[in-house]
Amino acid sequence: MKKVSISAKLKKVLIVGLSAVLMVGAFAGCGSNDKKTADKEPSETKNKVLEPVEITNVSYDPTRELYENYNKIFTEYWKNETGQDVTITQSHGGSGKQARSVLEGNEADVVTLALEQDVNELVTGGLIKDGWIKEFPKDSAPYTSTIVFLVRKDNPKGIKDWDDIVKDGVEIITPDPKTSGGARWNFLAAWGFALDKFSGDEAKAQDFLKSLYGNVTVLDSGARGSTTTFVENGQGDVLLAWENEAFLSIKEHPEDFEIVTPSISILAQPSVAIVDEVADERGTQEVAKGYLDYLYSDDAQRLEADNYYRPSNEDILKEYGDTFDLDLRLVNIEDDFGGWAKATDKFFADGAIFDQIYKQ
Repeated sequence: MKKVSISAKLKKVLIVGLSAVLMVGAFAGCGSNDKKTADKEPSETKNKVLEPVEITNVSYDPTRELYENYNKIFTEYWKNETGQDVTITQSHGGSGKQARSVLEGNEADVVTLALEQDVNELVTGGLIKDGWIKEFPKDSAPYTSTIVFLVRKDNPKGIKDWDDIVKDGVEIITPDPKTSGGARWNFLAAWGFALDKFSGDEAKAQDFLKSLYGNVTVLDSGARGSTTTFVENGQGDVLLAWENEAFLSIKEHPEDFEIVTPSISILAQPSVAIVDEVADERGTQEVAKGYLDYLYSDDAQRLEADNYYRPSNEDILKEYGDTFDLDLRLVNIEDDFGGWAKATDKFFADGAIFDQIYKQ
């Protein structure tokens, strides 16, 4: 039997071990180089560079200034959160007309309309999923408003409440309930006052509204059009206005107008929703949801208050108690009118109460 010396065995072990070390080092080197290369390349997840995105917000008349300001803080927020650039296009008009424009092909990723019923029209049209009202807090109403009177400086007609605007010789400016969400809030606020005044007698309430609309001299298609008629064109003695729209007019013309708050008004809840069919097709669901979610952030809530909308956050609303009359008695669409479907059928459908009392 051939003997192998200890030194030979040791030499063999050293050679094999060295080879193994060299092979491990080589593979480790390759892994290190691959990692360095991977670090230089964009990650498919965390470090992915998102393509810029565009969304369209179809809104109602008086929200132009609000969303011009909101879009600025949202685009900054979204960029910081996701690294994605977003461009927002705004569209404004009478709320009912805006809803119909979306039904007819105006590709909105989100709608921010004057009332719930206008959004429900898009549900009926198959563009928005049923149950949208519970998708965001406060029944998808991030801010609220109410209806007030805008009168000329020193209030020459002595207007203090709804009773005063049905008097002979008072010229009223208000938009058309057939096309304007704000106009429907105006009508229902007046109806709420009349029902209270006449202890629930609907026949007398209808006569009261007939007198009111008998004094209407211009019936514009949207709230902003009515503001232009009253403020810029100098027509009328009183404008039935969104509270935010009235405050904006005072801000722009402090020497020309005053706000009169009636004894009873209405809790106006503009609604927001994702237009699911469009957002799904365009791949904008995530940014559209983020856009509406952020309306409830503290920064956005204060921005809404600065633009004279009442924040849905009660604590932030209280911060603006010097701006808003928080003790104003407000009727509401659910408790006093049975919801928008019933209110629409009773008052605003073809041949309903508004058509019965108003003649062009």
